[in-house]
Amino acid sequence: MSELEAEYRLEYFEEEGFHRKQCPVTDVYFWTRDPDRETCGEPPADDYSFIDNPGFDQEYTLEEMREEFLSFFEEHGHERIDPYPVAANRWRDDVLLTQASVYDFQPLVTSGQTPPPANPLTVSQPCIRMQDIDNVGKTGRHTMAFEMMAHHAFNAREDIENPEQYAYQGEVYWKDETVELCDQFLEHMGVDLEEVTYIEDPWVGGGNAGPAFEVLYRGAELATLVFMSMEQDEDGDYEMKDGNRYSHMDTYVVDTGYGLERWTWVSQGTATVYEAIYPDAIDFLKDNAGISLTDEEEQLVHRAAKLSGYLDIDEVDNLTAARAEVADQLDVDAAELTELLEPLETIYAIADHCRTLAYMFGDEIVPSNVGTGYLARMVLRRTKRLVDDVGVDAPLDELVDMQAERLGYENRDTIRDIVRTEERKYRETLERGRRKVESLAAEYADRGEPIPVDELIELYDSHGIQPDMVAEIADDYGAGVDVPDDFYSLVADRHTGADAAEAEGDYDDGLADLPETEKLFYDDQERTEFEAVVLDVFERGDGYDVVLDQTMFYPEGGGQPADHGTLATDDVTVQVTDVQEHDGVVVHRTDGNPGTGEFVRGQLDAERRWRLMRHHTATHVVGFAARRVLGEHVRQAGARKGTDSARLDVTHYERLTREDVKEIEAVANDLVMRNCQVEQSWPDRNEAEAEHGFDLYQGGIPPGTRIRTITIDEDVQACGGTHVGRTGDIGAIKVLSAEPVQDGIERLTFAAGDAAIEATQRTEDALYEAADVLDVTPEDVPETAERFFTEWKERGKTIDRLRTELAEARATADDTIDIDGTPAAVRRLDADPDELRATANALVDDGVVAVLGSGAGDSAQFVVGVPDGVGINAGEVVGRLAAEVGGGGGGPPDFAQGGGPDVDALDDALESAPEVLRAVQRA
Repeated sequence: MSELEAEYRLEYFEEEGFHRKQCPVTDVYFWTRDPDRETCGEPPADDYSFIDNPGFDQEYTLEEMREEFLSFFEEHGHERIDPYPVAANRWRDDVLLTQASVYDFQPLVTSGQTPPPANPLTVSQPCIRMQDIDNVGKTGRHTMAFEMMAHHAFNAREDIENPEQYAYQGEVYWKDETVELCDQFLEHMGVDLEEVTYIEDPWVGGGNAGPAFEVLYRGAELATLVFMSMEQDEDGDYEMKDGNRYSHMDTYVVDTGYGLERWTWVSQGTATVYEAIYPDAIDFLKDNAGISLTDEEEQLVHRAAKLSGYLDIDEVDNLTAARAEVADQLDVDAAELTELLEPLETIYAIADHCRTLAYMFGDEIVPSNVGTGYLARMVLRRTKRLVDDVGVDAPLDELVDMQAERLGYENRDTIRDIVRTEERKYRETLERGRRKVESLAAEYADRGEPIPVDELIELYDSHGIQPDMVAEIADDYGAGVDVPDDFYSLVADRHTGADAAEAEGDYDDGLADLPETEKLFYDDQERTEFEAVVLDVFERGDGYDVVLDQTMFYPEGGGQPADHGTLATDDVTVQVTDVQEHDGVVVHRTDGNPGTGEFVRGQLDAERRWRLMRHHTATHVVGFAARRVLGEHVRQAGARKGTDSARLDVTHYERLTREDVKEIEAVANDLVMRNCQVEQSWPDRNEAEAEHGFDLYQGGIPPGTRIRTITIDEDVQACGGTHVGRTGDIGAIKVLSAEPVQDGIERLTFAAGDAAIEATQRTEDALYEAADVLDVTPEDVPETAERFFTEWKERGKTIDRLRTELAEARATADDTIDIDGTPAAVRRLDADPDELRATANALVDDGVVAVLGSGAGDSAQFVVGVPDGVGINAGEVVGRLAAEVGGGGGGPPDFAQGGGPDVDALDDALESAPEVLRAVQRA
């Protein structure tokens, strides 16, 4: 027996009389109380026998089932916690969306760096799995949005050298107790335990792994019990199903998942999960789209639903073939079955997608072209397409609002506004993108090839063009399109990977042996002098890296540049030009070596530090003001603090107006004038998250049991930067500009304190200079500039008209020469290029070959125009003439330009033009 196999042999199974068997259909091993059972209970080994035959004591709605689960585990010693947002990147930097309840606790809690909010705990966590998007509606069981009801216990081994290194110690409970709790809850719900099977299924995810059980009842997987006890390790003893090796951790976690929707479905026994969880939405959509079924068709849908476990786009090569197999078992025509099911599947998908959008926008994800914003946009556009295809004429914002209301979100007005704005942007994108599709379709039609999947994904990614729309347009051009069943999953895969972490640089192993640097700047942020001991010096190519036992120098981080200054001994003073932190050790880049073991005096560039503190504090204030003005969906998407200005990127679904900017500036300066205390504190992480939510982490996610927070009025953020003591110390805040960085993200650039005054003075200087030039007062500059601009445009129109008239007049001059039967005009006009081109065009319109030269601008220029049907190549003529003035030129056969620097040779070149024309024509 392998060690991994032994992980599944529980004392609880032995005490309860379970039998271990191997399924003859799926080959998996499973545990059952029934000695006569042969199959594992999972499709295709078993059908959905719970449909029309629910095995619970009563039917439950989603809300009732959630409460039943949470209450049960509360009564069994678990603390109920509030769910986290669906945007997991609020507290993690390695994933975008929450896909399981354990995401709430990876990696900081599961690794033992941070204690859990309770231990043991229970939660019903909203999740979104984009990889299921193509299955939604088709399989009868997949939902992209779902709640994972769960109970978790966090354990740590006690037989290690230093158990206190982890934020929790000892074992709460492990495998036997977890399976027993599952049995107890099943029995509590009225389940016949003889029908329950526990399938052995090793779990891998997020760099962790461990043994796991899938819990099956009447064909439905009701729960997964994961025993997370391993971490990825290239030297590990265990190779798991993902091909990586793993070793045991010092911490081990009970990670369970009970699908709320699946439990609700099984309690009702409806044909699909969608009727159980979206009854009102489905009735509304079917009525709106005019979809109704006869009794016979309803019965066929029920029969097909029981076999829907065979349908899974992740596991079958072709959905059409899989559906044909279902039709064959039902003894019906596959095309007729598809025609019956497809409108219903679309309705189901719309209901589910609207719930997904309600979760996303309710948790204040803003649509954009990156990250969670891109995924939200993708779901919305697909939903819009489905709504149009099935003939639902209800506004999309109304459909999403129905789900938002049901979920209890209070920002429903903002949700509807986001949906309406996105719909408008989508229409505009489609109008622009259609021309691209037509061009691509024509190209591949000429090649005789279908438009490849990569092109389809790019069309969707860049233009929002749905693949079925591409197919329609391509058909008009005779090009084929092969759309994969998992198209939207492929699109989502492009945007669900986390950015790779930047390398920290090549540091000697000696750096890891040094103690963490004591950071004095947290004790007194206004202090600019200190004393320290040099622990080590590392020579680098362009300087030295100096490590001290303590420092006032702030290392670069959180968008704040490093402090500069000097380190001095009795013998030498070195300049500090950069400061970085590596695993708690602060490294000072200097232009000299102060000497290891030396006692040094550190002196910060005080003005630089003050400017950075003002701008960092102002960033918090401007962000707070933006949320007040634009809405609570606004979040920091990036920030950079400098000495002359700072910038803050914020999420917002519309472009900022001038009025928005003025109001943000007014709210920010009101906070400055109120001279509020800037409070620094180090609260317990879980207490801070419980009180303030994950808006704490606007600038990143710090590790640790305690986090540093900065509180300004009602704004509270986790922040490691340096700040002024009161908002009045900022001095003033001036927004210098507002511009879109990308769709869904707006950049506010601003200056604070002295920098704000300097920026304002620069603007005023420019205004006064303009006033002097215009000979008006500064107040009259806008009106005068507008008048001058209007006059300038009118004058330009007059000049263009006169230039045309002049060209036409010149064209009538009778000085043409005959070039083998073709009239040609060879002239020198010392005019600008516009005049030359206009005159040449006028001559060509009259059927005359034009060869015009100009010496304006201290260079020789030529323009040659040739009427249609004349056998003279304008590009070749210009090339020969330009060569005579030391230059070059060319162009198409009917119109060309060129020139060279030798203006003295211009007249000679024009004299040779008739011969050049004749030579070119004969050639």
